[in-house]
Amino acid sequence: MISTPLKNLMQRGAAFLGCEVAILGGAMTWVSERNLVAAISNAGGFGVIASGSMPPAVLAEEIKATREKTTKNFGVNLIVMHPLLAEMTDVVIAAKVSFVVFAGGLPPAALISKARDAGVKVIAFAPALSLAKKLIKQGVDALIIEGHEAGGHVGQVSTAVLAQEILPEINDVPVFVAGGIGRGMAITTFLRMGAAGVQLGTAFVCTDECIAHENFKQAFVRASSRDAVLSPQLDPRFPVIPVRGLGNEGTKKFIEIQRHVIEKYDNGELDMKAAQLEIEHFWAGALRRAVLEGDVATGSVMAGQSVGLVHDIVPVKTLLDRLCREADAALNV
Repeated sequence: MISTPLKNLMQRGAAFLGCEVAILGGAMTWVSERNLVAAISNAGGFGVIASGSMPPAVLAEEIKATREKTTKNFGVNLIVMHPLLAEMTDVVIAAKVSFVVFAGGLPPAALISKARDAGVKVIAFAPALSLAKKLIKQGVDALIIEGHEAGGHVGQVSTAVLAQEILPEINDVPVFVAGGIGRGMAITTFLRMGAAGVQLGTAFVCTDECIAHENFKQAFVRASSRDAVLSPQLDPRFPVIPVRGLGNEGTKKFIEIQRHVIEKYDNGELDMKAAQLEIEHFWAGALRRAVLEGDVATGSVMAGQSVGLVHDIVPVKTLLDRLCREADAALNV
């Protein structure tokens, strides 16, 4: 599956993750569940469960169900703003999952230490060099840098710029690059720049093992890169994390939701954290409708700009083999 030169470039990332190919499956709510996660790990990559807004008991069941489908390593993605983050971390520790990926903000230092003390390797997202250095001081074992091109919740800086900013400066821990990656040649480029591996999300949606509705997958196959647009911010006083997805009526609905939530915030009915959670609940519900029910007209069709590179639906192993062949070809150029 993987040539010796490519294996050598991926060696640090693969050894850290305990897998053959240093490619992580990006955690996508409603999408990255037991079937896709296990399929990625079984094919030689590294699957990651998207816990989203799950309650702790549901996460525990999802971990158990994933273990029934694979004996390979996988991780669990936890959203930092989850109101039960500490309890969710306890579930990961109790289940003896080897890796936790904190996303959506900076994880509390106490939880980083707690997870590491329990033998869980901690991966966190670093949107800037200063934050990467801070997270390393707090004890994280690895970093993911994700660019503006990614799907779902994104930062403001492109993948190419983040890679140039962070990769030359961080050697203490493995760094994985994400955002806009859809071809093996991009994987080779980032590995040569010093990345330990990469993370892909959008590409894994269009795989046989992904449980997403056929309408959702076909929307990806039809889309161009320009169709993956950012959600608008209605009021600069009320910052929201931009969300990238295919533009539709649901994108317009988000403006109304923001207006409603901002009114409640201005009236003192919600504090900032509660208001942000209400917005997150909108996205979770709209995404569920799109992914599981196939409502691609009014649901949230989260996708990265690499969606324009998705042209077919294939088994996970076929996708990983294709990416490795393309990466190998780029090594020989």
